[in-house]
Amino acid sequence: MIKIDKVSFFYGEDAKADNGIRDISLTIRTGEFVVLCGKSGCGKTTLTRIINGLIPHFYEGQLTGTVHINDYEVTKEPLAKTARKVGSVFQNPRSQFFNVDTTGELAFGCENIGIAVDEIWKRVEDATAKFELAHLRKRSIFELSGGEKQRIACASVYAVHPDIFVLDEPSSNLDAPSVEKLRQVLQKLKEEGKTIVISEHRLHYLAGLADRFIYMENGRITYTFRAEEMWSMKERELAEKGLRCLNIKNIKKHEDGIERLTGERLSICSLVCKYNGKPVLEVPELCLHKGEILAIIGPNGAGKSTFAGCLCGIIKHRGRFDISGKPIRAMERLKNSYMVMQDVNHQLFTESVLDEVTLGAKDKDAEEAKAVLAELELENREDSHPLALSGGQKQRVAIAGAMCTGKQFLIYDEPTSGLDFISMRSTCRLIRKAAKSAFLSAIITHDIEFILECCTAVLHISGGTVCDYYPLDEAGVNKVKDFFIEGLICTPAKAGRWEQL
Repeated sequence: MIKIDKVSFFYGEDAKADNGIRDISLTIRTGEFVVLCGKSGCGKTTLTRIINGLIPHFYEGQLTGTVHINDYEVTKEPLAKTARKVGSVFQNPRSQFFNVDTTGELAFGCENIGIAVDEIWKRVEDATAKFELAHLRKRSIFELSGGEKQRIACASVYAVHPDIFVLDEPSSNLDAPSVEKLRQVLQKLKEEGKTIVISEHRLHYLAGLADRFIYMENGRITYTFRAEEMWSMKERELAEKGLRCLNIKNIKKHEDGIERLTGERLSICSLVCKYNGKPVLEVPELCLHKGEILAIIGPNGAGKSTFAGCLCGIIKHRGRFDISGKPIRAMERLKNSYMVMQDVNHQLFTESVLDEVTLGAKDKDAEEAKAVLAELELENREDSHPLALSGGQKQRVAIAGAMCTGKQFLIYDEPTSGLDFISMRSTCRLIRKAAKSAFLSAIITHDIEFILECCTAVLHISGGTVCDYYPLDEAGVNKVKDFFIEGLICTPAKAGRWEQL
């Protein structure tokens, strides 16, 4: 049992800051599956850090109240003791890797707590089978896609066999089949009687799993919903609370509709990209429209990020890129491109949010930057350090920086990772606004809500090549919905749990 009693925590020394949680009291029973939900920056991640002991042992600040797991107080016990009972999967999986290869990473947690060698490899094999990771064994961590890293992180925690699992947005970088695999593992953990606490924006895949939903606002718990109450909630109420959809089939295309684009095109011919001498991406021929907002979809590791890297000129490749018959070389594309990375921590450099947004701006217009921040609901964070923000807030800062650059090729890698419904819609508005003055906006995403809210066309990459390209007209909307729904189809034995989909 987890018992949190009147806990407040604020990062740093300012007890009046709005960057923590306030007066939290919560009891989670053994074997219960609890979902923490709410808008970006509401305190979900901070609450997970309270449970797994990272606060106060790793993150310093002002802490009051008590946190108990069964018979011991988390805040007063060594972090190593808590780590045996509580397994954590972080929002950014790279932050918990200690090895350069996947097999070593899967074994690391067990090695760290002194488990016998034979038992370690037995557990690694078990985790590999449960997460279907045989093809990722003995691979370099640096070669993996974001979704593959997330699955390795989940499996490495599973191998330790903790009683409590704390997961911070584990589905944020996963494709639909991987989300279904994650769901199946969570189902098995629940059947084993494990206690599960998951902070999440994507809720649809948790149908039939979650027992309770804890809704947070401004660092406080404001609502507690039983599962049946959550699944009966109307779309308007979900939107008002900043919560994502519960039913993929009911998502509608943005009211602006599809605009048929004419005029200039970017032509790509004979594109080949190799890694260690082996082709990882081959695109014989492709024409993209000027002004397009292109959703790049496909399985984890299919070549989506590689295609985006070739498009903006940062990855070495062979092939020809033309605009209206005129070649545009990699260096020229690079000068005219801006990429929002999947892990935005790699591109946050300054001491304040406002400085970050104006860093790459053409005219360094602070007023324009402030207007963009206001549209993304970050106006009260202008003087905050970018790395002190929540994952969703960091994502919005990086997107705001892209908005102010005036570049012609805007590349976004999972821009809605960590974003609630309201922040996602704000991001869509700005991406559409920026697209009006850009040649092409290309967005790698696994987010069907975002695609239908923002994009004009879909590029489907699988197995290192383009397998489909279509506009988001009525037929295209149905096609992309089918793609995501098929990835979430469960086995017949579990079909009843998936009626919400």
